[in-house]
Amino acid sequence: MAQAESVVVLQQRLAYEQKLVQLVDRIHAAKTIDSLFIELQGEILGLLDADRMTIYAVEPGKQELYSKFLALDTVKEIRLPINEKSVAGFVAATGKIVNITDAYDRAELMMISPTLGFDSSWDKKTGFRTKQILGMPVQHEGRTIGVIQLLNKKKGPRFTKDDETGVSRIAKTLGIAFNNQTQLIQSQNRPKTKFDYLLAQHRVSLDELNSAIAEARRRQTDVESILIEQYKVPTNELGVSLSQFYRCPFVEYDERIIPPPDLMKDLRIEYLRRNFWMPLRREDDGVLVIIDNPQDLQRVDSVSQALKSRKIKWAVGLRKDILRFLAQAGGETTARDSIGTILGDLRNEDVTETLDMGLGELDENDSAVIRLANQIIVDAYKARASDIHIEPYGTQKDTVIRYRIDGGCSEYQKIPGAYRRAIVARIKIMAQLDIAERRKPQDGKIKFKLSDREIELRVATIPTANQNEDVVMRILAASELIALDKLGMTDRNLRELKRVAEKPYGLILCVGPTGSGKTTTLHSLLGHINKPERKIWTAEDPVEITQYGLRQVQVMPKIGFDFAAAMRAFLRADPDVIMVGEMRDEETASTGIEASLTGHLVFSTLHTNSSVETVIRLLDMGLDPFNFADALLGIMAQRLVKRICTDCKTEYHPDRGEFDELAEAYGAEALAALGHKYEESFVLYRGKGCSACGKTGYRGRAAIHELLIATDELKRLIQTRSRVAEMLVQAKTEGMTTLVQDGVLKTISGLTDFRQVKAVAIK
Repeated sequence: MAQAESVVVLQQRLAYEQKLVQLVDRIHAAKTIDSLFIELQGEILGLLDADRMTIYAVEPGKQELYSKFLALDTVKEIRLPINEKSVAGFVAATGKIVNITDAYDRAELMMISPTLGFDSSWDKKTGFRTKQILGMPVQHEGRTIGVIQLLNKKKGPRFTKDDETGVSRIAKTLGIAFNNQTQLIQSQNRPKTKFDYLLAQHRVSLDELNSAIAEARRRQTDVESILIEQYKVPTNELGVSLSQFYRCPFVEYDERIIPPPDLMKDLRIEYLRRNFWMPLRREDDGVLVIIDNPQDLQRVDSVSQALKSRKIKWAVGLRKDILRFLAQAGGETTARDSIGTILGDLRNEDVTETLDMGLGELDENDSAVIRLANQIIVDAYKARASDIHIEPYGTQKDTVIRYRIDGGCSEYQKIPGAYRRAIVARIKIMAQLDIAERRKPQDGKIKFKLSDREIELRVATIPTANQNEDVVMRILAASELIALDKLGMTDRNLRELKRVAEKPYGLILCVGPTGSGKTTTLHSLLGHINKPERKIWTAEDPVEITQYGLRQVQVMPKIGFDFAAAMRAFLRADPDVIMVGEMRDEETASTGIEASLTGHLVFSTLHTNSSVETVIRLLDMGLDPFNFADALLGIMAQRLVKRICTDCKTEYHPDRGEFDELAEAYGAEALAALGHKYEESFVLYRGKGCSACGKTGYRGRAAIHELLIATDELKRLIQTRSRVAEMLVQAKTEGMTTLVQDGVLKTISGLTDFRQVKAVAIK
């Protein structure tokens, strides 16, 4: 019997809980709270076993409650001060729950608070007799914003603890709903501002924005500067907010943007400074004008008049950025030259007239040309560029200068075609090349001093169509040694590479295309084994990374001192370890294998696509397969992929097709075995694009690796000249991950994305 009763009680509790959850959900989903309670009052009163309910809200800016929902036809509205003289006022003032058995019992009220009273005039007006009262605060983030008041328990002498729990859950939900509705009303009543995006993204609160506006007014400056300086709002997010409000692109300061001189010549810089606008560049059939407020009608009219009926397109910018553009256009220099200032000097009237009148070409020894060549190199180094491309298109079209950064080319600057020969000749002089010879390619080197270091540039000039001459400069910056553990290898690759590098003799190769980080990897390996008891010789072209303890030699093929000659010299110089920059020919490769078979550890590089293909390439050079197999310890193939920018990296759930592409590239079964399956929790990463990465979403590069270890079985396959496919299957069986597989793992970990892996590792 007792067990049957307990089951009934449990069922009743479960039914109560279900109804309460449904009520809470409906309050959460409601668009307007007021109309909802007309629908829900019967259910709430039934659930909480009460006769009547009143919901009060705190009047913003006043110490007063008003009835937001009142279940009485005879009374339109109740207003109460927030103090301890009424039950609802006491609950609002103290944030405490009040549960009264008899509202007319003065002693019970005094036990709660000496000043607490009950106004019986409401009973007289309505003819309703109040007995029990349950008052519950409605709070949001610890702040009381309303009160729920229930009157008269239908069954029983008082409201129970269960009733209090039920009301508190409804009150908690109401707190969220009240706050959301208040914010919605405020936003609807508040005029739209240029900072609405920042508010919506919670970059700043309304109070912070109001404080910033007041501070800007006090300091007589713009609000944007205060938001950036004091509230640390990122410039790119502020730009999105301004762009959305003014419905035009946002442009940040960029010293490479040079305003057209013919548009600037009739405009006074001082006038533009006062009005915060300037023509930025030509676009299609119009002019792009940057201004701090494209909706200022008076200034918009003055721009139209100043630019004489040209078609105007608008861009919005920060005042400080517009002033920097104007400073650059006006020829103001900072501590160092800017490219804009130098081009401004080149465009001075005397030079232009000389060229227009055909009185001779600009001289390569002109100070502005010298400064321009120097600044191109300085800016390239600061931008982390690996190569500089100077591409002339004749006299009539601009000469384009491009930088290769993180493996991709991007336009750096355009200079007038009239200066193309002067700048090319200047670079030839710096590289000690023949400036009179324009018909055939030349190559040389430039030693260039920066403020804190010296860099070397490898220069190649190539004659192009229409009597033009291109220049490509590879920046050979003296790099820092990277520890082997920091190269981003998998545990297996790192462990195996360390193991073979610690062997007393043998051949280790690092392979991949030009610029894939082979030299960096080899120097990291040498750094790992560079101990006082080991004599290490290196032959490099050029010496980019220097290490204490290594004896490093720069080869000079022009005088016959090539890699093979350097290696023969090393063998007479008591080496333990030899590193030779590249095995370009059969002689160098044979000498390397002989050295490794006579007790030396030999490192070298090769330009091949994969570790397995390297074996075939060397055998095709004419090497003896038995000697080669005997000497080989391991082959590391690698590529460089662009890293996702850490400042704007975001995760996302890929669609099925994107996951299947990854799975197919890795091997579906092998990927599943690692625990990567297509489910809701599976995420990949991408860069949104920010100022740190130049809006590309990528910054820096990382390596993907493929390490082939020469096991006994693989050596047997090499000796029998087996096919690439057979060697690949064997290597994978022994634990090798291919370049693509390593790329997939680094895609899943968020280091890069699969598009980058496909670009460098998939044929």
